[in-house]
Amino acid sequence: MSESGHTWRLVFKGHPAEAARVRQWTRDRLTHRDAPAIANELFIAILGNPPARCSDAIEITLSTAGRRARISAGGAHPLPMLQTHGPGALIIARLSRSSGVTADGYGLWAQFHQELN
Repeated sequence: MSESGHTWRLVFKGHPAEAARVRQWTRDRLTHRDAPAIANELFIAILGNPPARCSDAIEITLSTAGRRARISAGGAHPLPMLQTHGPGALIIARLSRSSGVTADGYGLWAQFHQELN
């Protein structure tokens, strides 16, 4: 049996004020209660990359397949160790089933199961 799903992708300005938009956009699309917090932490981690501060765009992707959901955030610069293993990474790891760095090293992702309606 195949699983149907959806993918949404939106580019946000690399500015702290955009975090509220990231959370609301995520809340409007995913049913998991922690999804907005996960998206926020991913966004902040990319934003915290010194070359990205207030200048670059940050792309957020939300994907679903059956009950599984995945959020990823990526920027225009490789992430240093602090952004991939800092305090935000601990929060993301606690709120998701699995998480990590994208294959290109420019982003982060988290995967979890959505709650049933």
